[in-house]
Amino acid sequence: MCCSLSSPLPNLFLLATILASLLIATTSHIDDKHAPDIRRYGLEMVQRKGSQFVVGAEPFYFNGFNTYWLMVLAVDPTMRVKITETFKQASSVGLTVCRTWAFSDGGWRALQKSPFVYDENVFQALDFVLSEAKKCNIRLILSLTNNMEAFGGKAQYVKWGQAAGLNLTSDDDFFTNPTLKGYYKGHVKTVLNRINTFTNITYKDDPTIFAWELINEPRSPTDPSGNMLQSWIEEMAFHVKSIDPNHLLEIGLEGFYGNSTPDRLRFNPDSYSGQVGTDFIRNHQTLGIDFATTHLYPDAWLSTSIPEAQLEFTKSWMQSHIDDAEKVLGMPVVFAEFGMSAKDKNFSVSLRNQFIDMVYDNILNSTKRGGGGGGCLIWQIFPEGTDFMDDGYAVVLHKSKSTGKILSLQSKRMKMFNSMCSWRCHWTCGRKKRVSKHNQP
Repeated sequence: MCCSLSSPLPNLFLLATILASLLIATTSHIDDKHAPDIRRYGLEMVQRKGSQFVVGAEPFYFNGFNTYWLMVLAVDPTMRVKITETFKQASSVGLTVCRTWAFSDGGWRALQKSPFVYDENVFQALDFVLSEAKKCNIRLILSLTNNMEAFGGKAQYVKWGQAAGLNLTSDDDFFTNPTLKGYYKGHVKTVLNRINTFTNITYKDDPTIFAWELINEPRSPTDPSGNMLQSWIEEMAFHVKSIDPNHLLEIGLEGFYGNSTPDRLRFNPDSYSGQVGTDFIRNHQTLGIDFATTHLYPDAWLSTSIPEAQLEFTKSWMQSHIDDAEKVLGMPVVFAEFGMSAKDKNFSVSLRNQFIDMVYDNILNSTKRGGGGGGCLIWQIFPEGTDFMDDGYAVVLHKSKSTGKILSLQSKRMKMFNSMCSWRCHWTCGRKKRVSKHNQP
């Protein structure tokens, strides 16, 4: 933990804090073979130090967003302005991390048309997304496939296997069949070794990428014990790290507690979520996994849609995961998706704002003490003119002024805590060293 911000600071000291964050040049230990690209690109890799994210020597708490469809929309050159608009609008309210798909398996605008066969036009669209994100100083969490059928996912891998003559009976064969695992490993290798046609930077060397995500919202309902998914996570985490040891890696979990922590099952939204083969604690203890993730959809998860129950669940869900990330896992936790659907019968903008406020307050309670609540990513930010892809959770900043103000305030707070925590730690550590040296006999 970095420091506590509970004690009051004189105004002069606070001003010095802010100025110092702008003036102090940070350094980090980076492998020499990556240094030229990173210096030329103007960013450093995000890394993990205990239960905090860091960039160089500085803490990196963040406020961010999801926009999953950036790559597939960018395939159409006339729509690329919407990708640029998305990043500019997000940046205007201080959002610094975006989570999006680095997959589209089979079907419409497929990145991977079949195993090991890629559409170069779609890959160049992903290249464009990365280059535009960098221009706005936004880092990307890139997900590598989907547990659900949208954009292909594990169901498409099973279809490819069946077409190749494999005897497959369940989508969960994705997690166990050697051929399907080979397909997935091939995709990982191809994406991580991709050289961006806009920047000439290899993806695995690109500090614009915050982290890799193994799979969006994995579940293995055919094996409630969780052994099937756990083995897959262990194997694929090793595979990713063998290609790219520098970027952070996360799983993509929704955060449901499993059999390894029966005392925590009470925090799940229902009994079923503890039987889908995932395990927040066990899965995140896998070698190679750098930080924990959880999602948060109380309006969809709870059997009751009473707003008060949703907000109470939000508070307990977040606190339990922050506590476990800090005390059990020793790593940051990111609330990688959270949102409230306009399709819910109780929806109102004011209720959504109240929900977002509660999410942000819980993160801030961790941030202000240098804790493990690393950040959160709202689902999802949309630019105007893309309403045809709205899943009910779209936040169009130009139309949602009150929501935009809440996002902007949270971003400013996170930036302030980063600066204050960094400056105070540097000052305190330097002072301690000087005093210690002075007191030596």
